[in-house]
Amino acid sequence: METILNIENLTKVYGTVPNQTQALNGISFQVMEGEFLGIMGSSGSGKSTLLNCMATVIEPTSGKIQIDGKDLQKMKGAELAKYRGQKMGYLFQNFELLDNLTARENILLPVSLHGMSEKEGQSRLEELAKYLEITEVLDKFPDKMSGGQRQRVAAARALILNPKIVLADEPTGALDSKNARSLMEKLTGLNTNEQTTILMVTHDTAAASFCKRILFISDGVIFHELRRGDESRQDFYERILNVMAQLGGGRSNVL
Repeated sequence: METILNIENLTKVYGTVPNQTQALNGISFQVMEGEFLGIMGSSGSGKSTLLNCMATVIEPTSGKIQIDGKDLQKMKGAELAKYRGQKMGYLFQNFELLDNLTARENILLPVSLHGMSEKEGQSRLEELAKYLEITEVLDKFPDKMSGGQRQRVAAARALILNPKIVLADEPTGALDSKNARSLMEKLTGLNTNEQTTILMVTHDTAAASFCKRILFISDGVIFHELRRGDESRQDFYERILNVMAQLGGGRSNVL
């Protein structure tokens, strides 16, 4: 597998001296093409700041973010817009659907914004709607859908342009356990069958157990990493719980 995302010595400092807060403290890691990577940590650990840096919502203080070997910080204007629109898809906790658009219109919005042909967009829409089981809600507005349906519509929108990588920010946070499991099973299928690369920030241990690898962040640094081998998802879940129990107990890998 090739490296799709490279994070090198990333730092982010908020505020000015003497009232500074260091949210990220020299984080480095790589994401391989086709990987399903989880980022976990307690509140204030820096995981959301890390995701927002990758999504270009905020600018890091120093360090490097590369996608397909290109430095994100060097991109400007149209090139940056293309990166944000075509290279990455975004799946948010609170769906971020437009209330005045139907599910179909919400999903196709990136198509009209980023130059995919209408024919290709419609074909991709039908494919995703069938897989995500949202065909019956395509002509409904968000307020007429369940939470699980809204999140699956949001997932289709994130995937419509075949992005290189999907950034998921607490995607199960607003869902009940049944809908959360359903969403994670769908994302796992896309990762396995289409080799969709997914980077997910989550505090949900059950959701994290669907990942292939997890990085644990504490005080702005990576303090532990877990990889799922041939073990069952339940066994991986238990290992995740063991690590989460130590968050706040220091940066050292004591496992």
